[in-house]
Amino acid sequence: MRLNTFVIAGALVLAGCSSGGSPRAGGTTPPPAGSPPASPAASVARLGTPRDLVTGLSVPWAIAFLPGGDALVTERDTARLLRVTPKGKLSTVGTVPGVSPAGEGGLLGVAVSPSYARDHWVFVYYSASSDNRIARFQYREGQGIGGVQTLVKGIPRGQIHNGGRLAFGPDHFLYASTGETGRGGLAQDRSSLGGKILRMTLDGRPAPGNPYGTLVYSYGHRNVQGLAWDSRGRMFATEFGQDRFDEINRILPGHNYGWPVVEGFGGDRKRYTPPLLTWRTSEASPSGLAYDHGSLWAGALAGRRLWQVPVNANGTVGRPVPHFEGRYGRLRAVVTAPDGSLWVSTSNRDGRGTPAKGDDRILVVPVS
Repeated sequence: MRLNTFVIAGALVLAGCSSGGSPRAGGTTPPPAGSPPASPAASVARLGTPRDLVTGLSVPWAIAFLPGGDALVTERDTARLLRVTPKGKLSTVGTVPGVSPAGEGGLLGVAVSPSYARDHWVFVYYSASSDNRIARFQYREGQGIGGVQTLVKGIPRGQIHNGGRLAFGPDHFLYASTGETGRGGLAQDRSSLGGKILRMTLDGRPAPGNPYGTLVYSYGHRNVQGLAWDSRGRMFATEFGQDRFDEINRILPGHNYGWPVVEGFGGDRKRYTPPLLTWRTSEASPSGLAYDHGSLWAGALAGRRLWQVPVNANGTVGRPVPHFEGRYGRLRAVVTAPDGSLWVSTSNRDGRGTPAKGDDRILVVPVS
Protein backbone atom coordinates (compact mmCIF):
# COMPACT_ATOMS: atom_id res chain seq x y z
CA MET A 1 0.00 0.00 0.00
CA ARG A 2 1.35 3.42 -0.98
CA LEU A 3 1.76 5.80 1.95
CA ASN A 4 0.77 9.46 2.11
CA THR A 5 3.51 11.60 3.61
CA PHE A 6 2.89 14.89 5.37
CA VAL A 7 4.51 16.90 8.10
CA ILE A 8 2.82 18.42 11.14
CA ALA A 9 4.80 21.14 12.89
CA GLY A 10 8.02 19.45 11.87
CA ALA A 11 7.07 15.87 12.83
CA LEU A 12 6.96 13.27 10.04
CA VAL A 13 3.62 11.47 9.94
CA LEU A 14 2.42 8.56 7.77
CA ALA A 15 -1.28 7.94 7.18
CA GLY A 16 -2.90 5.07 5.32
CA CYS A 17 -4.80 5.86 2.13
CA SER A 18 -8.57 6.13 2.27
CA SER A 19 -10.87 5.87 -0.70
CA GLY A 20 -14.11 6.41 1.17
CA GLY A 21 -15.71 8.16 4.07
CA SER A 22 -14.25 6.03 6.86
CA PRO A 23 -10.77 7.26 7.81
CA ARG A 24 -8.08 4.76 8.69
CA ALA A 25 -5.25 5.74 10.96
CA GLY A 26 -1.68 4.84 10.09
CA GLY A 27 1.47 4.78 12.20
CA THR A 28 3.37 7.81 13.36
CA THR A 29 6.97 8.45 14.13
CA PRO A 30 7.61 9.95 17.59
CA PRO A 31 7.22 13.73 17.45
CA PRO A 32 10.03 15.96 18.69
CA ALA A 33 9.75 17.39 22.17
CA GLY A 34 7.19 20.16 22.37
CA SER A 35 5.29 19.12 19.23
CA PRO A 36 1.50 18.73 19.54
CA PRO A 37 0.26 15.14 19.54
CA ALA A 38 -1.54 13.92 16.45
CA SER A 39 -5.28 13.64 17.01
CA PRO A 40 -6.50 10.05 16.61
CA ALA A 41 -8.84 9.49 13.68
CA ALA A 42 -11.48 8.03 16.01
CA SER A 43 -11.95 11.40 17.73
CA VAL A 44 -12.78 13.42 14.61
CA ALA A 45 -15.96 13.95 12.61
CA ARG A 46 -17.20 11.37 10.13
CA LEU A 47 -18.48 11.84 6.61
CA GLY A 48 -21.60 10.34 5.10
CA THR A 49 -22.14 9.30 1.50
CA PRO A 50 -21.84 12.20 -0.97
CA ARG A 51 -24.62 12.92 -3.43
CA ASP A 52 -24.69 14.97 -6.59
CA LEU A 53 -26.49 18.26 -6.11
CA VAL A 54 -25.95 19.66 -9.62
CA THR A 55 -24.01 18.34 -12.61
CA GLY A 56 -22.88 19.61 -16.01
CA LEU A 57 -21.06 22.71 -14.73
CA SER A 58 -17.91 24.25 -16.18
CA VAL A 59 -15.13 24.75 -13.61
CA PRO A 60 -17.25 25.87 -10.63
CA TRP A 61 -14.63 27.84 -8.72
CA ALA A 62 -16.32 29.29 -5.63
CA ILE A 63 -19.54 28.93 -3.63
CA ALA A 64 -21.12 31.44 -1.23
CA PHE A 65 -24.46 31.13 0.58
CA LEU A 66 -27.28 33.64 0.60
CA PRO A 67 -29.24 34.07 3.87
CA GLY A 68 -32.12 31.88 2.68
CA GLY A 69 -29.91 28.86 2.04
CA ASP A 70 -29.43 29.15 -1.73
CA ALA A 71 -25.84 29.49 -2.96
CA LEU A 72 -24.10 31.64 -5.56
CA VAL A 73 -21.55 29.74 -7.66
CA THR A 74 -18.92 31.16 -10.02
CA GLU A 75 -17.76 29.44 -13.20
CA ARG A 76 -14.16 30.37 -13.95
CA ASP A 77 -14.11 30.12 -17.74
CA THR A 78 -17.66 31.18 -18.66
CA ALA A 79 -17.79 34.13 -16.20
CA ARG A 80 -21.30 33.01 -15.28
CA LEU A 81 -22.69 33.51 -11.79
CA LEU A 82 -25.13 30.74 -10.94
CA ARG A 83 -27.71 30.28 -8.22
CA VAL A 84 -28.20 26.80 -6.74
CA THR A 85 -30.88 25.79 -4.25
CA PRO A 86 -30.38 23.10 -1.57
CA LYS A 87 -32.64 20.87 -3.72
CA GLY A 88 -30.40 21.29 -6.75
CA LYS A 89 -32.40 23.78 -8.80
CA LEU A 90 -29.98 25.69 -11.00
CA SER A 91 -30.46 29.13 -12.55
CA THR A 92 -28.15 31.74 -14.09
CA VAL A 93 -27.91 35.11 -12.37
CA GLY A 94 -25.85 36.59 -15.19
CA THR A 95 -22.40 36.97 -16.69
CA VAL A 96 -19.95 39.20 -14.81
CA PRO A 97 -18.77 41.94 -17.21
CA GLY A 98 -15.08 42.56 -17.86
CA VAL A 99 -13.88 39.02 -17.12
CA SER A 100 -11.03 37.82 -19.37
CA PRO A 101 -10.55 34.07 -18.79
CA ALA A 102 -7.13 32.61 -19.61
CA GLY A 103 -4.97 30.00 -17.90
CA GLU A 104 -5.86 29.97 -14.20
CA GLY A 105 -7.61 33.33 -14.46
CA GLY A 106 -11.28 34.11 -14.96
CA LEU A 107 -14.24 34.53 -12.64
CA LEU A 108 -12.90 33.27 -9.32
CA GLY A 109 -14.08 34.12 -5.80
CA VAL A 110 -17.52 35.16 -4.61
CA ALA A 111 -18.65 36.38 -1.18
CA VAL A 112 -21.97 37.56 0.21
CA SER A 113 -22.09 40.57 2.52
CA PRO A 114 -22.61 39.67 6.20
CA SER A 115 -25.32 42.36 6.20
CA TYR A 116 -26.84 41.14 2.93
CA ALA A 117 -30.41 41.35 4.25
CA ARG A 118 -29.91 45.11 4.48
CA ASP A 119 -27.41 46.01 1.74
CA HIS A 120 -27.69 43.14 -0.83
CA TRP A 121 -24.00 43.36 -1.73
CA VAL A 122 -22.30 40.47 -3.53
CA PHE A 123 -18.53 40.56 -4.07
CA VAL A 124 -16.52 38.87 -6.84
CA TYR A 125 -12.82 38.44 -7.63
CA TYR A 126 -12.04 38.21 -11.33
CA SER A 127 -9.30 38.46 -13.94
CA ALA A 128 -9.59 41.42 -16.30
CA SER A 129 -7.39 41.72 -19.37
CA SER A 130 -4.43 43.23 -17.53
CA ASP A 131 -4.99 42.66 -13.81
CA ASN A 132 -7.10 40.92 -11.19
CA ARG A 133 -9.88 42.91 -9.56
CA ILE A 134 -12.37 42.82 -6.71
CA ALA A 135 -15.80 44.25 -7.42
CA ARG A 136 -19.26 44.35 -5.90
CA PHE A 137 -22.84 44.70 -7.08
CA GLN A 138 -26.26 44.59 -5.48
CA TYR A 139 -28.27 41.46 -6.12
CA ARG A 140 -31.88 40.64 -5.43
CA GLU A 141 -33.71 37.48 -6.45
CA GLY A 142 -35.02 37.75 -10.00
CA GLN A 143 -32.53 40.45 -10.92
CA GLY A 144 -29.34 40.03 -12.90
CA ILE A 145 -25.89 41.53 -12.51
CA GLY A 146 -25.82 45.29 -12.89
CA GLY A 147 -24.14 48.35 -11.47
CA VAL A 148 -20.82 46.59 -10.87
CA GLN A 149 -18.43 48.72 -8.80
CA THR A 150 -14.70 48.05 -8.93
CA LEU A 151 -13.26 48.18 -5.40
CA VAL A 152 -9.67 47.00 -5.92
CA LYS A 153 -7.71 46.85 -9.15
CA GLY A 154 -4.05 46.41 -9.99
CA ILE A 155 -3.72 42.95 -8.41
CA PRO A 156 -1.10 41.20 -10.59
CA ARG A 157 -2.47 38.57 -12.96
CA GLY A 158 -0.81 35.88 -15.01
CA GLN A 159 -1.38 32.53 -16.66
CA ILE A 160 -0.86 30.95 -13.23
CA HIS A 161 -1.19 31.88 -9.54
CA ASN A 162 -3.97 34.43 -9.58
CA GLY A 163 -5.19 33.65 -6.06
CA GLY A 164 -8.85 34.54 -6.08
CA ARG A 165 -10.49 33.39 -2.85
CA LEU A 166 -12.89 35.81 -1.14
CA ALA A 167 -14.34 35.33 2.34
CA PHE A 168 -15.76 37.43 5.14
CA GLY A 169 -14.11 36.90 8.50
CA PRO A 170 -15.75 36.90 11.93
CA ASP A 171 -14.84 40.59 12.10
CA HIS A 172 -17.12 41.23 9.07
CA PHE A 173 -14.22 42.46 6.96
CA LEU A 174 -13.58 41.04 3.49
CA TYR A 175 -10.44 38.93 2.99
CA ALA A 176 -8.95 38.14 -0.42
CA SER A 177 -6.11 35.85 -1.43
CA THR A 178 -3.79 36.84 -4.26
CA GLY A 179 -1.06 34.94 -6.11
CA GLU A 180 2.41 35.99 -7.21
CA THR A 181 1.72 35.00 -10.86
CA GLY A 182 4.93 32.95 -10.98
CA ARG A 183 7.05 35.98 -10.05
CA GLY A 184 8.17 34.98 -6.57
CA GLY A 185 9.66 38.35 -5.66
CA LEU A 186 6.19 39.93 -5.58
CA ALA A 187 5.35 37.87 -2.49
CA GLN A 188 8.07 39.62 -0.44
CA ASP A 189 7.32 43.10 -1.84
CA ARG A 190 4.82 44.71 0.55
CA SER A 191 4.11 47.44 -2.00
CA SER A 192 2.71 44.82 -4.40
CA LEU A 193 -0.73 43.24 -4.04
CA GLY A 194 0.59 39.93 -5.39
CA GLY A 195 1.35 36.97 -3.11
CA LYS A 196 -0.69 38.37 -0.23
CA ILE A 197 -3.79 38.03 1.88
CA LEU A 198 -5.71 41.32 1.79
CA ARG A 199 -8.23 42.63 4.33
CA MET A 200 -10.68 45.39 3.53
CA THR A 201 -13.94 47.12 4.35
CA LEU A 202 -17.07 46.63 2.28
CA ASP A 203 -16.07 49.59 0.09
CA GLY A 204 -12.58 48.22 -0.59
CA ARG A 205 -10.59 50.40 1.79
CA PRO A 206 -7.86 49.00 4.10
CA ALA A 207 -9.57 47.59 7.18
CA PRO A 208 -8.85 49.30 10.50
CA GLY A 209 -5.98 47.57 12.30
CA ASN A 210 -4.25 46.29 9.17
CA PRO A 211 -0.55 45.96 10.06
CA TYR A 212 0.85 48.39 7.45
CA GLY A 213 -2.08 50.74 6.94
CA THR A 214 -2.62 49.23 3.48
CA LEU A 215 -4.74 46.37 2.19
CA VAL A 216 -1.96 43.89 3.02
CA TYR A 217 -2.77 41.61 5.96
CA SER A 218 -0.07 38.94 5.48
CA TYR A 219 2.57 38.33 2.84
CA GLY A 220 5.17 35.89 1.57
CA HIS A 221 2.51 33.69 -0.07
CA ARG A 222 2.88 31.77 -3.33
CA ASN A 223 -0.77 31.13 -4.20
CA VAL A 224 -3.32 30.96 -1.40
CA GLN A 225 -6.48 29.18 -2.56
CA GLY A 226 -8.50 28.64 0.63
CA LEU A 227 -9.47 30.75 3.66
CA ALA A 228 -11.34 29.58 6.77
CA TRP A 229 -11.88 30.44 10.44
CA ASP A 230 -12.49 28.00 13.27
CA SER A 231 -15.06 28.37 16.05
CA ARG A 232 -12.62 30.51 18.06
CA GLY A 233 -12.03 32.94 15.20
CA ARG A 234 -8.57 31.66 14.28
CA MET A 235 -7.74 32.06 10.59
CA PHE A 236 -6.27 29.34 8.36
CA ALA A 237 -5.25 29.22 4.71
CA THR A 238 -4.24 26.62 2.14
CA GLU A 239 -1.28 27.40 -0.10
CA PHE A 240 0.20 25.79 -3.20
CA GLY A 241 3.85 24.82 -2.95
CA GLN A 242 6.12 24.55 -5.95
CA ASP A 243 7.75 21.14 -6.32
CA ARG A 244 7.95 19.87 -2.75
CA PHE A 245 5.45 21.01 -0.12
CA ASP A 246 1.89 22.33 -0.06
CA GLU A 247 0.83 24.01 3.18
CA ILE A 248 -1.87 24.88 5.67
CA ASN A 249 -0.94 28.03 7.55
CA ARG A 250 -2.32 29.78 10.61
CA ILE A 251 -2.68 33.37 9.41
CA LEU A 252 -1.66 36.22 11.70
CA PRO A 253 -1.55 39.92 10.78
CA GLY A 254 1.77 41.20 9.50
CA HIS A 255 3.40 37.77 9.35
CA ASN A 256 5.71 36.76 6.51
CA TYR A 257 5.09 33.18 5.29
CA GLY A 258 8.40 32.90 3.50
CA TRP A 259 7.83 32.43 -0.20
CA PRO A 260 10.03 32.32 -2.29
CA VAL A 261 12.78 32.02 0.33
CA VAL A 262 11.14 29.07 2.10
CA GLU A 263 8.89 26.28 0.82
CA GLY A 264 7.42 24.28 3.69
CA PHE A 265 9.46 24.13 6.89
CA GLY A 266 12.87 25.73 7.19
CA GLY A 267 14.49 29.12 7.18
CA ASP A 268 14.73 31.75 9.88
CA ARG A 269 11.66 31.38 12.12
CA LYS A 270 12.16 34.87 13.48
CA ARG A 271 11.51 36.21 9.98
CA TYR A 272 9.29 33.56 8.39
CA THR A 273 6.24 31.95 9.97
CA PRO A 274 6.28 28.16 9.44
CA PRO A 275 3.20 26.24 8.29
CA LEU A 276 1.05 24.12 10.58
CA LEU A 277 1.44 21.17 8.24
CA THR A 278 2.71 20.29 4.78
CA TRP A 279 1.92 17.65 2.16
CA ARG A 280 3.78 16.50 -0.89
CA THR A 281 2.40 18.41 -3.86
CA SER A 282 1.21 15.21 -5.56
CA GLU A 283 -1.07 14.51 -2.58
CA ALA A 284 -2.69 17.90 -2.28
CA SER A 285 -2.48 21.10 -4.34
CA PRO A 286 -5.00 22.28 -1.74
CA SER A 287 -7.71 24.63 -2.93
CA GLY A 288 -10.95 25.45 -1.10
CA LEU A 289 -10.96 25.32 2.69
CA ALA A 290 -13.81 25.10 5.21
CA TYR A 291 -14.14 24.54 8.95
CA ASP A 292 -16.87 22.22 10.22
CA HIS A 293 -17.35 19.84 13.18
CA GLY A 294 -13.92 20.56 14.66
CA SER A 295 -11.91 19.99 11.48
CA LEU A 296 -10.58 21.87 8.51
CA TRP A 297 -11.65 20.39 5.16
CA ALA A 298 -9.40 21.04 2.15
CA GLY A 299 -10.17 20.13 -1.44
CA ALA A 300 -7.18 18.68 -3.26
CA LEU A 301 -6.71 19.27 -6.97
CA ALA A 302 -3.66 17.18 -7.88
CA GLY A 303 -4.33 14.93 -4.86
CA ARG A 304 -7.91 14.23 -6.01
CA ARG A 305 -9.25 13.80 -2.49
CA LEU A 306 -10.83 15.69 0.40
CA TRP A 307 -8.45 16.21 3.31
CA GLN A 308 -9.77 16.39 6.86
CA VAL A 309 -7.47 18.17 9.32
CA PRO A 310 -8.58 18.10 13.00
CA VAL A 311 -7.99 21.39 14.84
CA ASN A 312 -6.83 21.11 18.45
CA ALA A 313 -8.01 23.41 21.24
CA ASN A 314 -4.72 25.34 21.15
CA GLY A 315 -4.93 26.02 17.40
CA THR A 316 -2.48 23.33 16.32
CA VAL A 317 -3.64 20.56 14.02
CA GLY A 318 -3.82 16.80 14.24
CA ARG A 319 -3.22 14.01 11.77
CA PRO A 320 -4.81 14.65 8.35
CA VAL A 321 -7.25 12.03 7.06
CA PRO A 322 -7.88 11.55 3.30
CA HIS A 323 -11.38 10.90 1.97
CA PHE A 324 -12.72 9.87 -1.44
CA GLU A 325 -9.24 9.43 -2.92
CA GLY A 326 -9.51 9.39 -6.71
CA ARG A 327 -13.30 8.97 -6.62
CA TYR A 328 -14.38 12.37 -7.90
CA GLY A 329 -11.21 13.74 -9.49
CA ARG A 330 -9.97 17.25 -8.81
CA LEU A 331 -11.74 19.00 -5.92
CA ARG A 332 -11.86 22.81 -5.94
CA ALA A 333 -14.36 24.60 -3.69
CA VAL A 334 -15.25 23.41 -0.18
CA VAL A 335 -17.79 25.33 1.91
CA THR A 336 -19.94 24.66 4.96
CA ALA A 337 -23.64 24.82 4.15
CA PRO A 338 -26.19 26.27 6.59
CA ASP A 339 -27.32 22.73 7.50
CA GLY A 340 -23.77 21.72 8.51
CA SER A 341 -23.03 19.61 5.44
CA LEU A 342 -20.14 20.31 3.07
CA TRP A 343 -20.65 21.45 -0.50
CA VAL A 344 -17.68 20.40 -2.64
CA SER A 345 -17.14 21.23 -6.31
CA THR A 346 -15.09 19.27 -8.82
CA SER A 347 -12.69 20.89 -11.28
CA ASN A 348 -12.21 18.20 -13.91
CA ARG A 349 -12.96 20.48 -16.87
CA ASP A 350 -10.21 22.97 -16.03
CA GLY A 351 -7.75 21.61 -18.61
CA ARG A 352 -5.85 19.50 -16.08
CA GLY A 353 -8.44 16.91 -15.18
CA THR A 354 -10.19 14.01 -16.87
CA PRO A 355 -13.91 14.79 -17.01
CA ALA A 356 -16.31 11.99 -16.15
CA LYS A 357 -19.96 11.85 -17.13
CA GLY A 358 -21.75 14.68 -15.34
CA ASP A 359 -18.66 16.77 -14.62
CA ASP A 360 -18.24 19.28 -13.32
CA ARG A 361 -20.50 18.82 -10.32
CA ILE A 362 -21.27 20.03 -6.82
CA LEU A 363 -21.43 17.32 -4.19
CA VAL A 364 -23.24 17.47 -0.85
CA VAL A 365 -21.32 15.61 1.87
CA PRO A 366 -23.03 14.99 5.25
CA VAL A 367 -20.84 15.54 8.34
CA SER A 368 -21.48 14.08 11.77
